[in-house]
Amino acid sequence: MTEQNFIIESKDVHLYYGKKEALKGVSLDFMPKEITALIGPSGCGKSTYLRTLNRMNDLIPDVTVTGTIKLNGKDIYSPKMDTVALRKEVGMVFQQPNPFPFSIYDNVAYGLNISGMKDKQKMDEIVEKSLRRAAVWDDVKDKLNKSALSLSGGQQQRVCIARVLAVEPEVILLDEPTSALDPISSAKIESMLVELKERYTIVIVTHNMQQASRISDKTAFFLQGDLIEMGQTRKIFTNPKEQATEDYISGRFG
Repeated sequence: MTEQNFIIESKDVHLYYGKKEALKGVSLDFMPKEITALIGPSGCGKSTYLRTLNRMNDLIPDVTVTGTIKLNGKDIYSPKMDTVALRKEVGMVFQQPNPFPFSIYDNVAYGLNISGMKDKQKMDEIVEKSLRRAAVWDDVKDKLNKSALSLSGGQQQRVCIARVLAVEPEVILLDEPTSALDPISSAKIESMLVELKERYTIVIVTHNMQQASRISDKTAFFLQGDLIEMGQTRKIFTNPKEQATEDYISGRFG
């Protein structure tokens, strides 16, 4: 397989919070239009690693990242990299739904407004298309001018996903996007993600083993800042190479 088949390539990524090493040389590549689940016990580095992929850790004081991470062959930690443009290409959805305190419409149009889009008709189309892709259009189409904060948690999270989709990213990062939601809302988001992978590369941090096994193509298991193994999800769950992976998946720890 040639290198350029990967949309993201990360090599020997170390991350330090001050002097504490949180990632210990992680090398992990992602194929386009696949869902990769990052699993492992709390504090193992999976969310920290996820945030290296769009430089969200830059916002934390005293963080040092070494190694290389490339998006479509371009080094995202190069001094020339525009982090605003990077985060448009590599969108992020957080654990707690975080809609802005304005209307549903303005939440989804936020990135379009920032990038200077003036064409109202085009904006209307993108907002509708993004809400449809995020499987929440039918819930909100009659109340686009109402505050996004008036929605249920599951609806808020899908509006946040629509906000990411509106700027047409290539990659969507999700940090435990259903952990604050009820099972029905979680199931809606899972089935939506499976549909979205026809267009986007998706990396999801999850504590939920069933979720990882249901929706992901590949799974990477992290432990204490190390990537223990990565492979096809079915193989990781049924026949992992490493004893630690088997112990974690079978519930012996974590």
